Amino acid sequence: MKYIKEHLMFILPMMAILLGIDFYLVFDRMTSNYEAALRDGYSMLAITKKEMNTQEFKKLNAEISESSRIDKSEIIKQISSNQSKKDVEDILKALPYFYTLKLEKYVDMDSIEKIKKSLLKSTDIKRVETFGDSYYSKYRLFSFIKFTLKVFIFFMVLVSLFLVIKQMEIWGYKHRQRIQVMEIFGAPLMLRSGVLFRVALSDAFIATLLIVIFFSYLRFIWAGSSGVNIMIEQKEMLFQLKDIAILLASSVFIVIISVFSVVLGIKENEE
Repeated sequence: MKYIKEHLMFILPMMAILLGIDFYLVFDRMTSNYEAALRDGYSMLAITKKEMNTQEFKKLNAEISESSRIDKSEIIKQISSNQSKKDVEDILKALPYFYTLKLEKYVDMDSIEKIKKSLLKSTDIKRVETFGDSYYSKYRLFSFIKFTLKVFIFFMVLVSLFLVIKQMEIWGYKHRQRIQVMEIFGAPLMLRSGVLFRVALSDAFIATLLIVIFFSYLRFIWAGSSGVNIMIEQKEMLFQLKDIAILLASSVFIVIISVFSVVLGIKENEE
């Protein structure tokens, strides 16, 4: 029972760390998609004195990805229902040109204002409407959610890392005499810490396997039957093959850091 408890005290915090890492990967993928959706759904309005194309707008600011001209006849329909044909033609000639502008990426409000200022430097552009209030509220909410989740994941990983190192210290004291004897006979650091590596790596692989099984279940079983649209539509974001390599690399890195910190700590105590 004590043996199982010792290993659980290592496996569970390691799982918490890997859970945090994979949740971060999932969140990063989903937010990237959401940012793309926000970017595609957002557009600026530019009113110009002459016809312009996308390249001309891009010369003014490289953040502009594409431009679409708004048909002036559609605007006329809204304001000239009782006008004569000649009046309509005169209005059409007098009206400036209207363009919707799309951006290369999702940017903050400061960048929006910089884009606006750079466009207004051109004498061919009369006005730029950014629809800032709507964009600002969405951006602030989205940024707050990202920040909050990242802080939570960071503290969860940090606390779990301390628990992993604490359990490693227990194993270090358990094998202290063996490590000291090997040091007396001149064994290198890697050889002295071999017993800790074997125990820790085996538990780390178990923790990684359990997390892989958990996220595989989320993607291939739970997501499809969850009834949550975003999970059904983006279930491939919940787990990808590259996540296995990232989790394994992370677990091995954590083991190396914790083992060396314990072994070096034992040496310092001797001195």
